[in-house]
Amino acid sequence: MRILILSFYYQPDLCAGSFRTFALVKALLDVSSNQGLATQIELVSTLPNRYSSFTSEAPALEKHPNLIVHRVALSAHKSGMLDQSRAFLDYAKSVVNLVKGKEYDLVYATSSRLMTAALGAYIARRIGKPLYLDIRDIFVDTIKDVLSRRIAWAMNPVFSCLERWAVNSANKVNLVSAGFLPYFRERYPSQTFVQFTNGIDDEFLIEQPSDNQGSTEKVLRVVYAGNIGEGQGLHAIIPELAKKYEGRLQFRIIGDGGRRGQLVSALDDAGCSNVILLPPIKRDELIKEYRAADVLFLHLNDYDAFRKVLPSKIFEYAALGKPIWAGVAGYAADFITDNVPNAAVFNPCDVDGASASFSTLEMVTKPRSEFVSQFSRAAIMQKMAKDIISLSEIE
Repeated sequence: MRILILSFYYQPDLCAGSFRTFALVKALLDVSSNQGLATQIELVSTLPNRYSSFTSEAPALEKHPNLIVHRVALSAHKSGMLDQSRAFLDYAKSVVNLVKGKEYDLVYATSSRLMTAALGAYIARRIGKPLYLDIRDIFVDTIKDVLSRRIAWAMNPVFSCLERWAVNSANKVNLVSAGFLPYFRERYPSQTFVQFTNGIDDEFLIEQPSDNQGSTEKVLRVVYAGNIGEGQGLHAIIPELAKKYEGRLQFRIIGDGGRRGQLVSALDDAGCSNVILLPPIKRDELIKEYRAADVLFLHLNDYDAFRKVLPSKIFEYAALGKPIWAGVAGYAADFITDNVPNAAVFNPCDVDGASASFSTLEMVTKPRSEFVSQFSRAAIMQKMAKDIISLSEIE
């Protein structure tokens, strides 16, 4: 069985899509071996490019006994839509050239901004083989919030058409967040949807605490790690919130993104002295930062589209047993409230609500054994791998 995997990001890149695909590839190979299947995976991704401020060496071609990884070189780009569009065109052209004349039994594509899903649909239709889509965001729903009204109005029909074509081309669609289900079921009632969410990677599982550890620091350390973009809205919450807690909290913001400059300007305007901005770092260094934290911070901007998502960051945060301070709404808020003890949830961009919720946190690092056992990434990906392989029987 030959499986083609399309994932714009892959390890050692630093993002949820990269970590998810890496875990899935391992699971597919494990499940294939256990089932006695001769499986060959060909994966087409890109050279590390998630952040312009982070570079990591990776070969353009990587060969293993049952896995070939192609990493496409992209022209330099940042977080703007035009730059990202050019980067994706580079990727799409390379994918089409790389797969030309080859035979596959199954196409898998994982996508947050829709275009990789559409590319997967094109390839699958061209070779007449089943398509399994993994949807990590609702791009059509998101653009109305993060783009100007005029641009969103102009682009919505185009992306709606692409979404419809991609979803209807798939034999099965996985939705990373259960919050996506009402949107997709309403629009595509005849499609088969499954839900294999994100989970906790092994690097974080081995770091879970074995017992309770109280904090004795006078100035508590609050850590956020991840993208600094419009979707996270840190520029709309951190400056005022940090100013409110000067002398009591130190905020460490680790990452990069399209709104980093705006965050820096807002911090300067607020005169904050208790916020440290750090560039993206590798996972082993990130875990050290998490260990040194007293509280882990999470925030999504106050947009309707983000009420449906489930940030992957929740899983690694929760595994480490630290108190979690989360500015989220909708499905993510419900998920945290129902599943993560010692987590304080407040409405996005609400400084007073954030302050009130912070007072409910217990400054103790303690095991979340039930959560960890339920949301192991390896276990989730094993089930998803079996589901994907089952599609190879479709002709």
